[in-house]
Amino acid sequence: MTSTLTPPTNPNVTPQTGDQRTILSALRSFLKDRVEPGAAERDQTGEFPHDIVRGLGELGIMGAQTPEAYGGSELDTATFAMIIEEIAAVDGSLCLTVASHNSLCQGHILIGGTEAQKRKLLPDLASARKLGAWGLTEPGSGSDSGGMASRAAEQPDGSWVLNGSKNFITQGSVGGTYVVLARTDPARAGKSKNDGISAFVFNRDEVQGFSIGRKEDKLGLRSSDTAQLIFEDIHLPADALLGERGNAFKDVMRVLDGGRVGIAAMGLGLGRAAFEYASRYTLGREQFGKPIAHNQNLAFRLADLDTRLEAARLLIRKAADLKDAGQNFTVPVARAKLFATTVGVEACDEAIQMLGGYGYVKEYPVERFWRDNRLTRIGEGTDEVQRLVISRDVLKRFAL
Repeated sequence: MTSTLTPPTNPNVTPQTGDQRTILSALRSFLKDRVEPGAAERDQTGEFPHDIVRGLGELGIMGAQTPEAYGGSELDTATFAMIIEEIAAVDGSLCLTVASHNSLCQGHILIGGTEAQKRKLLPDLASARKLGAWGLTEPGSGSDSGGMASRAAEQPDGSWVLNGSKNFITQGSVGGTYVVLARTDPARAGKSKNDGISAFVFNRDEVQGFSIGRKEDKLGLRSSDTAQLIFEDIHLPADALLGERGNAFKDVMRVLDGGRVGIAAMGLGLGRAAFEYASRYTLGREQFGKPIAHNQNLAFRLADLDTRLEAARLLIRKAADLKDAGQNFTVPVARAKLFATTVGVEACDEAIQMLGGYGYVKEYPVERFWRDNRLTRIGEGTDEVQRLVISRDVLKRFAL
C-alpha cells in the first residue's frame, strides 16, 4: 500500500447543484495537481504556500462568501463547508488558511464594516492579493476573551493609538490586512468584562509600530502561519474603527459562530481523509490469508466511523442552512463543531490503529491527519466552550 492520497470519491459529499459541481470539480483538480504532491513536504518544512494560495484566489476560493460587489464569489455557506471539507481532506494547513481568511478577517469586515471599508479592503482579500488575519487571543486571555489587555486610546483628533499583543494568530506573519480587538472603554468593563471592547482594521503597509513576535512551532498544521502580533503605539485613523465603539464583542460572537462552520467542516474533512485511507489500506492489507477489512471487529469499526462522519456532515449542513436563512444558528453550530471535530479526531486515531506500525510513521499520511486535526477541538472555541453554549440552551429550554 503506497502513501499516495487518492482523489476524494465519497458519495456523501457529491455536490447537488450545477454551480457546486463546477466549483468542486475545479477545486478537486487543483488539489490533485498542485496541493497534494507537496503537502507532506510542506508539513516537514513549515513553508507557507504563497503560490498555492494565490491560485486559490484565482479560483474564487479566497473570497468564497464575500459578495460579488466586492470581488468575491458570494457562495452560500453549505457550498463553503463542502469546499473546506475537500481542502482539509488533502492539506489541513492550507484548509486552515482558507477557513480563517474567509470566516474571520473577511467575516468581521462584512459584519461590522462600513461601505467604504468594504470597498477598500475586501477586493484585495477576496483575490488573495492580501491575506487576512484576525487578532482576538492574547497571552493572558483565550476562552476568556473579555480579559484582553490590549488597549486603544482615542486621541483629540479622533484617531487612535493601539498598544498590546496577540497570540496564536493565523496568518500572523504573512497577513496584509488585520482585524484587531482592543479595549477602548475600560470603565465599561465593570458591567461586563466584554463591554468596552472595540475592533480595528488596518493594512500592514499603512501603519508603523506593528511587529511580528514569535512564530509558533506547532504539533500540526505546520505550513499554516501562526505568530504573535505586537503593537507599540500604532497610530490608526478614525476610520480604522470597525463597527460600533465599545460593542465589538457582539460582532466577535457572530464571527466565531461563522468560523465554527468552517472548523467543523475542517475536522470532518481530515477525519474523512483518514477514514478513506484506512478503508483502502485494510482492503489491501492481508493477514492470515485474507484482507484485514474482513475481520468483523475492524469492519464494524469502519461502519461506526462512516455513520458518525455522515452524522457530522448533516449537523454542519443544518447549521449552514440556518445561517444562510438568517436564523439564529449559535447552538446548532456549537453542536456541529463539537461533534464533527470529536469524530474527526477519533477517525484519525482509529486510522493510525488500523495501520498499526505504519500508521505511526511519516511515510503514511494518517499521522499527519491526526496532528492537523487535533487543533480543531481548540480553535474557534474549545470543546468546553461548545458544551457551555449547548448546556445553557438545554437548561433554558427545560427550566421550570
